[in-house]
Amino acid sequence: MLKQIESNKQLDFFNKTNPRFLLESQTFKPQSKPFLKWAGGKRQLINQYKNLQILPPNNFNYNSNYFEPFLGGGAIFFHLNHQNSFLSDLNEELVITYNAIKNNVLELISSLKCHKNNLEYFKEIRSLKISEMNNLEIASRFIYLNKTCFNGMYRVNKSGQFNTPFGNYENPMICDIENLLSVSKSLKYTSIKHSHFREIKKFIKTGDFIYFDPPYDPISKTSQFTSYTKFNFSEQDQIELRDFAYQLSKSGCYVMLSNSDTNFINSIYSGLPNFKIHKVFASRSINSVADKRGKINELVITNY
Repeated sequence: MLKQIESNKQLDFFNKTNPRFLLESQTFKPQSKPFLKWAGGKRQLINQYKNLQILPPNNFNYNSNYFEPFLGGGAIFFHLNHQNSFLSDLNEELVITYNAIKNNVLELISSLKCHKNNLEYFKEIRSLKISEMNNLEIASRFIYLNKTCFNGMYRVNKSGQFNTPFGNYENPMICDIENLLSVSKSLKYTSIKHSHFREIKKFIKTGDFIYFDPPYDPISKTSQFTSYTKFNFSEQDQIELRDFAYQLSKSGCYVMLSNSDTNFINSIYSGLPNFKIHKVFASRSINSVADKRGKINELVITNY
């Protein structure tokens, strides 16, 4: 089990390298950014979304709420930096990690500093069972594995156990102190839940903005990758999400959704009243066939 280390209370509080000082300083306001590597992350696409004038929606009132029910790396949330945000995901470890950063970032930093970057230690940490760990230990393990596994790819087997191999990186940034502190501040007024995307319905009102970034429809058999949890995201799930997005649109919400540029996704959203399909270009490296990696088309679908 991971060793939990308390913050060093002997450090001079007014030392500007002290994480506690930085966290409580009113002048420490760097722009937070995703703290995880994440397959399908949207940080690289934000400028394209802005050029399309879809992020944020032109008439979005910042007193309204923002929802991101497939949270992942959270690039859109961090870009918007919207206080009235509801974040959720079916990946329980991911949600635990976000909440640990929100509520216990100093203790988490202390734990992250203790990790080692070698194969034997990686395998030891990977083999741990989260059912035998507390939330801080789960979060520390989650970030460590994300930073040191191959390509930052979160993948689990049917039992829900992490099974991505060691990345063998020379000097991975396991503990980015300043960004973790900044992320903690950004999350201060958010709600972060472990839940299905439909659970947001009870909180949504007219004028809210919802961004959906579900597991993508596979562009080929070799590119199929939906194992962010032990549950796969099927074509029927994609149709359920389409129907839910349409319901929200009829309720007067702003809806934005990302997915792969496949015949199936184009067919289920084409002709949907008030929805527009835009194409963007993304660099992706998940495909197991090397020459099929690189820039590919993706879709971003909006009702505004």
